[in-house]
Amino acid sequence: MSTLTLALVQTSLNWLDKAANLENFGNKIANIDKAVDLILLPETFATGFAISLDCAEPENGQVLAWLIATAKSANAVVAGSVLVEQGDKKANRFYWVWPSGEVKFYDKRHLFCLGKEGDFVKAGQQRQIFTINGFRVLPQVCYDLRFPVFQRNRNDYDVMINVANWPAARRNVWDTLLMARAMENQCYVVGVNRVGEDGNGVVHNGGTAVYDFKGDVLVAAIDNESDIVITTLKKEPLELFKQSFPAHLDADGFSLQD
Repeated sequence: MSTLTLALVQTSLNWLDKAANLENFGNKIANIDKAVDLILLPETFATGFAISLDCAEPENGQVLAWLIATAKSANAVVAGSVLVEQGDKKANRFYWVWPSGEVKFYDKRHLFCLGKEGDFVKAGQQRQIFTINGFRVLPQVCYDLRFPVFQRNRNDYDVMINVANWPAARRNVWDTLLMARAMENQCYVVGVNRVGEDGNGVVHNGGTAVYDFKGDVLVAAIDNESDIVITTLKKEPLELFKQSFPAHLDADGFSLQD
C-alpha cells in the first residue's frame, strides 16, 4: 500500500533575515525524529512576504543551495516558496527539491491585488503536478486557494499542498477553503502557514493542517506557536472512497485559457 509521510513546519519568520530563517528551519528539520518523505515549509520562508523589497535571489541562489543540501541530509523532499529574480520582477516560486538534488518548481499563479503583489511579482503560467511514493501532488501558494477552477481535480492528483503567509484576520477563510478543496476535489489537502507578525505589521496565527478527502481534519498544528506536525497519508482509503462515491465522474468538462 502506498504511503506518504509528511512533516509540516509551522513557525515565525525573521523579516528579511535569510541567515536566521535558514538556521531556524535547519535546526527544526534536524530535530525531526521520524523518517519522513516530504518536509513542507511556509510561503517565502527565507524572507517573509516582502514582495516590494529587494530581497529576491538568483534562480540558483543561496536558498536553493540550502534546500538542496537540506533535502540530501534529511533524505526527504523539501519544499516551500522562495522569492526569485525574474527580470525586473520576482517569481513566488514553490521549490520541490529531491534528496538527489533534482529540482522542480511551480510559480504562484494568482497574485494578491490588494497587496499589489502583481506590481512586483510575475504570475506563473503553468499548473504543475509532482509525483512522490505513488501520490500525485498539486502544489499551490497562498492566494491560489481562492480560485477553485485552477485547482479543479481532473483526476490528475491525489494531494493538494498550499504553502502560505495567510493572515490571522482571514483565518476562517483559510480553514474553510482548505476543507472545501478537499471535499470538492476528493483529495487530501495540506495547508502550511506561518505564525507571528511580519515586517508590515501583519499577524499570522497558523492553521497548518491536513484534511482528508471527506474534509475531515487528520492533524493540525497548535495555533500561534511554532510546531511540527507529522502524519502519514495512505493511498488505498482515497481510492476506495472515490470508487464508492465517484462524484468526479459527473464533473463538467472545461479547459483553462490565459
